[in-house]
Amino acid sequence: MRQFALVLCLCVSLLSAAIADDVLRVAIYDRTGESKGPTTLAKLLTQEKGFEVTRVSGEAIRDGAIRDADVVIFPGGSGSSQAKHLEEVGGEEVRRFVREGGGYVGICAGSYLASAEYPWSLRLINTRVIDRKHWARGTGAVTLSLSTEGRKVLNEPSERVEVYYGQGPLLAPAIDPELPPYTPLAVYETEIAKKDAPSGVMAGTTAIAAAPFGKGRVLCISPHPEKTGGPNHMIEAAVRWVAAKD
Repeated sequence: MRQFALVLCLCVSLLSAAIADDVLRVAIYDRTGESKGPTTLAKLLTQEKGFEVTRVSGEAIRDGAIRDADVVIFPGGSGSSQAKHLEEVGGEEVRRFVREGGGYVGICAGSYLASAEYPWSLRLINTRVIDRKHWARGTGAVTLSLSTEGRKVLNEPSERVEVYYGQGPLLAPAIDPELPPYTPLAVYETEIAKKDAPSGVMAGTTAIAAAPFGKGRVLCISPHPEKTGGPNHMIEAAVRWVAAKD
């Protein structure tokens, strides 16, 4: 009877370990611990779907909180604020995490942060930002045109999809010689041109970009597919892709 109990315990332990190996550990940046954007993302990346979500502040990242994660997400907000609260040590911690095989998903502000554009940018992906002067060009629904690769990576059957835009970066290739070119997964087919922003600029710029960084993967999403009524499935697909797990 005792042997049976030991065997049963061993089987349960092995099963638990196998299940743990299948779980994707996702760290979501959240400065306050109760921000709306991270809450929305956590509702999409549930345990039932195979995700284990934790929220991490800049201080926690500096203390090594993302080292055991598979993916880190930097959501909407302010890219410069994210960089400020990471500080130089936290920024290098994120770069090291991705360089050594972790995944990075940047949404709106997180795409500004990952770019090669600003002095505070993390330079995880070889993107620059078009029309910086009119970054606050307004918000609203826009249409994206997805490439064949984009449809595959983002698990999107349609060539075009409508999504909410909230003043994310209009991305284009940068020329950082230390970074590889990125792959455009989607471009803006329509545009927002409010608040004196010129028309004819946004359409055709990159909306979603992907690239390797060291041993890891980076995927930047300028708009907000996580919003209610949007193509929420893209978030799950993006996380799985940067984690290099199907």
